[in-house]
Amino acid sequence: MSERTTERPGSLVESHKGYDPRLILFYFGISVLLLTLAGGLTYQQLLKTDSYHDKERMQNQRRILTPGPRGNIYDRNGNLLVGNRPRFAVTLNLDELRPQFKKEFVKIRNAYRETDDRNLPTPSELDQVARFTVVQRYLDQVNKSLNRAEELDGQALTRHYRQQLLLPYVLVDDLHPEEYAKLIEQLPVTSPLQVYTSTTRHYPYGSAAAHTLGFVGTVNLEDSLPEGLPGDELKTFAMKGTAGRDGLELKFDDRLQGETGGTIYRVDPAGYRVNPPLHKRLPVQGNNLVTSLDIDFQTAVESAMATIELPGAAVALDVATGEVLVLASKPDFNLSDTAPRISSVKYKEIDEAGGWYNRAVKGTYAPGSTFKIITALAGLRNGVIDPEAKVTCNGAYKIGRRLFPCHDGHAHGEINLATAIEQSCNVYFFEMGVKMGPDLIAAEARRFRFDRPTGIELPYETKGMLVPDPAWKRRITAQKGLPPDQQAIEERWYEGNTANYAIGQGFLLVTPLQMACFAASFARGETETIPTLLHQPDRPRQSSAPLGLTPEQHQAILLGMEQCVISPHGTARILNTPALRIPDLRIAGKTGTAQVATPKGTINLAWFICFAPVERPEIAIAVMIEGDTPGEELAGGRYAGPVAHAILKKWWEKKKAAPVRTLTVSK
Repeated sequence: MSERTTERPGSLVESHKGYDPRLILFYFGISVLLLTLAGGLTYQQLLKTDSYHDKERMQNQRRILTPGPRGNIYDRNGNLLVGNRPRFAVTLNLDELRPQFKKEFVKIRNAYRETDDRNLPTPSELDQVARFTVVQRYLDQVNKSLNRAEELDGQALTRHYRQQLLLPYVLVDDLHPEEYAKLIEQLPVTSPLQVYTSTTRHYPYGSAAAHTLGFVGTVNLEDSLPEGLPGDELKTFAMKGTAGRDGLELKFDDRLQGETGGTIYRVDPAGYRVNPPLHKRLPVQGNNLVTSLDIDFQTAVESAMATIELPGAAVALDVATGEVLVLASKPDFNLSDTAPRISSVKYKEIDEAGGWYNRAVKGTYAPGSTFKIITALAGLRNGVIDPEAKVTCNGAYKIGRRLFPCHDGHAHGEINLATAIEQSCNVYFFEMGVKMGPDLIAAEARRFRFDRPTGIELPYETKGMLVPDPAWKRRITAQKGLPPDQQAIEERWYEGNTANYAIGQGFLLVTPLQMACFAASFARGETETIPTLLHQPDRPRQSSAPLGLTPEQHQAILLGMEQCVISPHGTARILNTPALRIPDLRIAGKTGTAQVATPKGTINLAWFICFAPVERPEIAIAVMIEGDTPGEELAGGRYAGPVAHAILKKWWEKKKAAPVRTLTVSK
């Protein structure tokens, strides 16, 4: 018999009491899922709050960078050489024109529909047409107000709208001050049209010291941001900044560079700005630079060089400190043509004229007879030259079968060292140079740092200067890989090489700046002058090794250099004519004329170095004029001397009222 379940009276349903493990497993699974969901929500809401906050900021905040004005550049007397001028532009804030863009969009779309035009443009194309129409309407207002005929560049407008919406769009750039004043009176404060003021480099003296001061070019501000500027993670819009491209602007760019400012805005989903800004840091102007230049001397010498209309360079130094008073190179360029940017047409024009080339610090030239002072020093210090001993000049010096002519082809007769310097007798220095040999001449040139750059605070100073000697010639000949017999011929140093070396020609190459440093060193009675373009009112006197001459030897050279200027037979006698004589100023000078072969033929290089006053030297000058008449006698005095006179005259006018400074000369 089967078992039957007993039912209680009144029970309608049969009940079973049991345990189902499958339900427990199901409950467990649901619990795990709920706990996972709760943990995930907790993690997302609590632990990743900062991450989501950062993403939100990146989506709805934008940063705008504004360049800081560059620092000013002054001359030693406080005259402004490079500054900043305001640059005015009419701008349009596109993010304020949203309602007008939408209204114009609807208007244009309806016009197409009313004409039943089946070629209805796409919404994107309609947007562009609407924007162009609205912006053109504002430009028409500006043109009418200023009597201009500016045209709207549709591609530039579209590119700006898509890439730089938060920045003001420039409708008309570089307004005249009168136009600026007129618009300021007419434009309502609430108008999306505004006059935007920025800065650009200003050059009060035009082309003066162009190569020394240098110029700037545009750069991206994101490349060099100040520390602590917030918003690195945000999408950034930056106005164009500037950076030095040459001269002092490049060398001291870190000092002159202004500090970038930044503003952070909230933007809506369409990318339009929501005022007011969330954060704002104003840009800061860069530090100023005080140079050693004297703009009065600089403009005087550049005017004199412009009169000659030949390429050249001029340098003037303070003898005691090495501060550069003048550094000029011609041809040059007007610095104002480079700001805010230089056109390709103007760049090409300057390039074809040779205006970018700084001849004072980059150009290497044979120094001609100005180098005879080095030859004299080498001969005196090594006992080869006796200041009073006479040499007979018959107009030429014979080496082997070749005659080396004197500078003017005439015989000077019996002359000593002072007279040889005064009249620049080649024969005297041919004979002395051959006697002492090239190595002593080279060693003396190296004592005065002719074999290395001066270290002036300018970029791109040449390293192409050359102090040759026999070892150098052997070395460069070996590099050519010539056949042995030909190499033996070319590597040999001949007496003719030494003769040319002694008068500053041949392989020797120097810069005008080096010659000015030499003049300053000799004037101070020492061997080294380190030039500087930074002015320091209490700068100490430079000091280096003494010349190593006896008083009699030093006096012989000094006498020859002074007689070069004041003697009727001196090669710089033009400076003693009524037109150029400077009363009460004693000048020690030396001219030089070197011949250089060029693709256009042989030309002369006219040199003049000097210092003054003779009794207490304070200013040293070197002038080089390139490209005068081939073979012309006394070219150094005729062309370079008057340029030096322009500096000396202006310097003496200032000096006469100043207290006298005594300078001790080392022997």
